[in-house]
Amino acid sequence: MRAIKTIIFSAIILMLAGCSNNTKKVDKFAIDCDAIRGFNYTPASVAAPRHHTDSWVKYNEQTTVFDMDLAKELDLNMARVFVNYQAYQELGDAELARRLQHFCHVCEERGIGVIPVVGNGAWVRDTTQRDLAVEWAEFLVNTLKDEPALAMWDIHNEPDSNNPERRAMNFSNCRFLSELFHKLDPNTPVTIGAMLVNGMIELADYADILQFHDYSETREGIKANIQAAREFANKVGKPVFNGELGCIARANPYDVTLEEHQKAGMGWVIWELMIVREGWGNVHGVFYEDGTVRDPSIYTAIKGHFRNRKNIRLEEPDAEGKVTSVLNRIAAWKASSSNDFDRGANLAEVAANLLESAQLAPMHIAPLYEVAQVRETRDLKELSSLLDKYSAMLEPYKRQQ
Repeated sequence: MRAIKTIIFSAIILMLAGCSNNTKKVDKFAIDCDAIRGFNYTPASVAAPRHHTDSWVKYNEQTTVFDMDLAKELDLNMARVFVNYQAYQELGDAELARRLQHFCHVCEERGIGVIPVVGNGAWVRDTTQRDLAVEWAEFLVNTLKDEPALAMWDIHNEPDSNNPERRAMNFSNCRFLSELFHKLDPNTPVTIGAMLVNGMIELADYADILQFHDYSETREGIKANIQAAREFANKVGKPVFNGELGCIARANPYDVTLEEHQKAGMGWVIWELMIVREGWGNVHGVFYEDGTVRDPSIYTAIKGHFRNRKNIRLEEPDAEGKVTSVLNRIAAWKASSSNDFDRGANLAEVAANLLESAQLAPMHIAPLYEVAQVRETRDLKELSSLLDKYSAMLEPYKRQQ
């Protein structure tokens, strides 16, 4: 069923792409949000605290193409991307428009919809400056309303703050921007990236498509929030999806939360596609900027394949005597007080291969990474310590004779 829905969603994007001015456009309000398989996106190279501004000020077309190819490889179909007012101020309307349209064209070519998060300006805390918000909204609508990839406007990210005063200002901004975007672009639905399901419920009147974020730390919590969001969405007759999920530091593993969302048929948008160099890259992300991954379980979970946590068949790394063999060779190398660095490094690599392939070592700092580092330094003392470490880790798995 998920595959069918994904095909339907991709078809909508392609149909939109094929529309001419003389052809009736697809109704964006009819989007199947259950089919959303999305990602929040920031290029890996931009740094805190200007991530969302420099995504556009330092925009790189080649990087966009490369990163969106990675997204396509994972069959992802929606990009949620922040567009800050500050970028508009720094770049000017013509240049920012060109960059936004390039991004949308790259996404369109890959069957990826776009959800711009329109960012906040001074008008959020000072209503006398709402004329700036009108200028900003007019620019965004004029720039993107005819882009086939444009799926919806996200008018405020996580306005449901715990601070009562800020919350009231944010909600007022949501109401104002909702009316403004509906007036300027009645053909594109509005969503609001609520931090919690309860916030989503409170803001429902201002959104055509409901959105909640969830970083729950248990499966039961994830399931409960999906159910609560679904029940309310059904009650008010509006589509719903999860616009942010997946965080190492919040006990919200990607493979766990994605499994629960996919089982429930709830559309989702991970935070985030790229592992940024500075900022949240230490707790979020699928790809490094060269296309490698930090944790393959995230990649496979997006593809719909999950780690077996029920009926496990344990690996037996010494089934063919390889653990015993390498332990004996390491002991002989150390006993000889060998200065043959390359031979010792090769033994470390064999041990690391056994540790990694049999899942006997934490991958936070992968054994093969450690081997590569010691090959760089060519430090015999460091190599000897690494061999001692790997021998101790492998010893319990030596098959009894």
